[in-house]
Amino acid sequence: MAHVPVLLSAVLKTFEDVQLKVFFEGTVGAGGHAKAILEAHPEIERYLACDRDPAAHELAAAHLAPWGKKVEWIRGPYADLKEYLDERKIGNIDGFFIDIGVSSMQLDVRQRGFSFQGDAPLDMRMDPESSLTAETIVNEMPEKELARIFFEYGEERRSRQVARAIVEARRKRRIRTTAELVAIVKPVTIWGKLHPATLVFQALRIAVNDELGQLKRGLDAAIERTREGGKIAAISFHSLEDRIVKNTFRDGKDQLEILTKKPIGPTEEELKENPRSRSAKLRAAEKRRKEL
Repeated sequence: MAHVPVLLSAVLKTFEDVQLKVFFEGTVGAGGHAKAILEAHPEIERYLACDRDPAAHELAAAHLAPWGKKVEWIRGPYADLKEYLDERKIGNIDGFFIDIGVSSMQLDVRQRGFSFQGDAPLDMRMDPESSLTAETIVNEMPEKELARIFFEYGEERRSRQVARAIVEARRKRRIRTTAELVAIVKPVTIWGKLHPATLVFQALRIAVNDELGQLKRGLDAAIERTREGGKIAAISFHSLEDRIVKNTFRDGKDQLEILTKKPIGPTEEELKENPRSRSAKLRAAEKRRKEL
């Protein structure tokens, strides 16, 4: 499936009235949002394109080639924003944007193990050099910790039953593939609109990549290092992420003016063009100017 940047019009509208000289994108992916932002803001001098996934940089490089040295590539977690800025002797940024969660390119490359469709190694690492994989968690975490992961990160109502089934299965042999995990999960989860393995896979992916911890640290750093009048925007894809964005903005209300009282979702037209956008939510805030 071709990469289609989600909520693109809403993202561009968020930043349309801001002079963006230094911009930071924490999840550049295939470069769809970056390309549009660079086209809309010719005043950009430095576009810091950050992503943990080296495959993202390879894809985005082709899309962003016309902007040459304006684009500065950063491989690593966006939560380390302050370190990246300090290394480059940048004080503050004019805009910060992240599109959180797993990308189309990660889901579509079967061998990376993000999807429960088909069979692949239990990997799920956004950074392929990271040591922690889904296989490690599934085979080595205690039953109680597995249940916590499935409940907290997947909101899986049968988290304890899933954890117990996994522990019983791994006593016989190590669980190595996505298909093996799906076969274990199916009999003990609730069948409904979602595939029975959806929430378990979501929870494992979040745990492998510390997605919620990265999100909170990244937003806190963005609030600290965005200049007065600059803007911060985040696209989330499930309630756990959205709650962190909402609460972080609310907790920073002394420094922020919240621009989205309710999150912005996809239009009907976008849903037809890109079904994966159905759960996307955009929240945005502006760094307050200090009163004289």
